[in-house]
Amino acid sequence: MKYFILLIFFTLIGPAWLFFTNTIDFHADWRTANRESVHIAPNPQQTKEALIQVYAARAFHWRGLFAVHTWIAIKPKNALHYTILQLVGWNLYAGLSPLTIEQNIPDRSWYGQRPKIILDIRNEKAETLIPKILQTAKTYPYPNTYHYWPGPNSNTFVAYIARQIPELSLALPPNAIGKDFLPGFTFFAYAPSHTGYQISLFGILGMTIARKEGLEINILGLVFGINPFKLTLALPGIGNLGLLSSCK
Repeated sequence: MKYFILLIFFTLIGPAWLFFTNTIDFHADWRTANRESVHIAPNPQQTKEALIQVYAARAFHWRGLFAVHTWIAIKPKNALHYTILQLVGWNLYAGLSPLTIEQNIPDRSWYGQRPKIILDIRNEKAETLIPKILQTAKTYPYPNTYHYWPGPNSNTFVAYIARQIPELSLALPPNAIGKDFLPGFTFFAYAPSHTGYQISLFGILGMTIARKEGLEINILGLVFGINPFKLTLALPGIGNLGLLSSCK
């Protein structure tokens, strides 16, 4: 009973802190919520180099208490626009595929939530990887499916891209719920960063051990963990918390 109470405490302390600090706007309307650029991406009109950036922002409304939404932005060399790759769940309500690949602003607020850059690759390496990203996106096995929990969702898509392209070395935030959902009946795979391995039961239960992710324990899609290399703790809702890492 003591350990059960501790588990409940550490599960709820993050979402409770976000709730009482008004981090999430529960009155936001998706039709009017802020979708403007936060001006952290290089201006494509002024930047010739090839770019790959991965962003994470708190999910919309109550889901932001528990999870972030992630997406990929690419800009080939000399291109004047970014191409955004992501899954948008409510496209299904309009009879559209959740998988979107389109020219757009890379660093837009996610319906009122400010994004952060979690990966930045430039120049020759980016030039090499951009075609691989576009090609891999076409092989994503769930282009017409979206489940907020436990997946497949937007974070499942980005994690899929990362697993297929080891050179990205992308470690998603622990509160990117859905990142541990493995396609099909796969239960063992590389961690998204390709610096270790993970076991996952449909994204609901599992464990990851990797140099970039550290040790992560997935219980009902919520991640608890510790990373001795970065001196961080992972808590549900909050994400990474530590001396060398801000909350993501």
